[in-house]
Amino acid sequence: MAEVVLSNVSKSFGATRAVSEVSMTIPDGAFVVLLGPTGAGKTTTLRLIAGLEQPDAGDVRIAGTSVLGDMPAQRDVAMVFQQYSLYPHMTVRDNLAFPLRSPVLNWPEDRIRARVAEVAETLRIAHKLDNKATQLSGGEMQRVSIGRALVRNPRIFLMDEPLSSLDAKLRADLRVELKRIHAELAATFLYVTHDQIEAMTMATHIGVLDGGRLVQFGPPREIYEDPVSTYVATRLGQPRITLLPADTFGPAPAGAMTIGLRPEQIETGEGHAARVRRVEHLGDQTRLHLTCLGHDIITLADPHTPLAAGDSLLIRPKDPLWFDAGGNRIRGVTP
Repeated sequence: MAEVVLSNVSKSFGATRAVSEVSMTIPDGAFVVLLGPTGAGKTTTLRLIAGLEQPDAGDVRIAGTSVLGDMPAQRDVAMVFQQYSLYPHMTVRDNLAFPLRSPVLNWPEDRIRARVAEVAETLRIAHKLDNKATQLSGGEMQRVSIGRALVRNPRIFLMDEPLSSLDAKLRADLRVELKRIHAELAATFLYVTHDQIEAMTMATHIGVLDGGRLVQFGPPREIYEDPVSTYVATRLGQPRITLLPADTFGPAPAGAMTIGLRPEQIETGEGHAARVRRVEHLGDQTRLHLTCLGHDIITLADPHTPLAAGDSLLIRPKDPLWFDAGGNRIRGVTP
């Protein structure tokens, strides 16, 4: 495994700046998630590390050495894509063995058999080794696709939204599997997604991209609790952060134009009158959709709350987030 360092990396396609002066360190053994909407520059960043694209400026270093002059095969990275990219006429065993039989690696067959068996056990698909790829479920096919990367034991795993085409249950199951694999292998992962749940549950570090720029990088909890802007604040959190005019609940700090309230930053029992518009019972939590001072607000309540649509309660902000006119965070202030 290896540390990966991007230094002021930029890449344009014609007039479109896909990646702009991105500097980021992916620590050895980390699980880094790049988060952002379509067009944020996530996949291009991945491809620049893999060597599938060359940067217009900046440097990419793996294990302390620049790889700009290396071909993709020389970089010793493995990619997993959204589409499974399996050979349908081959068995699972042969799909897993295929990278090891390439001219670049050309492992002996006895070593290939041992490695394929080991990876199949890790992915819990050993009982499927003699099945054709066309006989597998979507989740099994994606496990095989991940296995084709694992067999090589590369320096870094690059994953481009590998779970996005699966249904919700399979996504949840494979999130757990990927974290287990990461922990067992102590491997370095760079994972691209627009799904905040994947980012929060799997990442050791999250990099938030906006228009090709890396706007914040850090542990998931830090990104959630201490966002640098309204853009970052809206990337994480379910239900989504409520953003309102800064003076909604009273005087605001100097320069503040927006107040941000996550569900846990809304206290009930005192403050301003709010009316319940809708109650969502989700088993482990209950979401309250409120109207207060002419604004829609979402907060959480006890799963067994007796509140119903039409009821009233009092709410007030608690340690809210403040943002200026440009959406940038204002820290260390109180109204």
